[in-house]
Amino acid sequence: MGKEKEDLDSIDKIRMLVDLFYGKVKQDSLIGPIFEQRIKGNWEKHLEKMYLFWQTVLLKEHTYYGSPFPPHAKLPIDKQHFDRWLFLFQETLRENFLGEKTTEALWRAAKMAEMFQIKIAYYQARNRSPLG
Repeated sequence: MGKEKEDLDSIDKIRMLVDLFYGKVKQDSLIGPIFEQRIKGNWEKHLEKMYLFWQTVLLKEHTYYGSPFPPHAKLPIDKQHFDRWLFLFQETLRENFLGEKTTEALWRAAKMAEMFQIKIAYYQARNRSPLG
């Protein structure tokens, strides 16, 4: 029998989620290289930012300051990349956590992926357009 799954109700569990998830991202052949190119090996700084982001979103402890979209705006990514990101995130949640905050994290991640895709597609189309 495996360990009992707990909810994402503390910063320690959020750190665990983020670490497990980005462990998968680093190994992924589709999105891993894109993250590495952007982060340039400075994973510690990125992970710290993600701890604060999810702490703010899920625990309502306002520790993240900033806007999550701008760093993604110019990346060469599209639906397949968001689908993979979301798959890995949901897989990490389902394998390790269970509860109300976990359900919220699943929902929020799906909404973020959807919104980022729309915004990036708009940004890319606007920058290709002779009218933009």
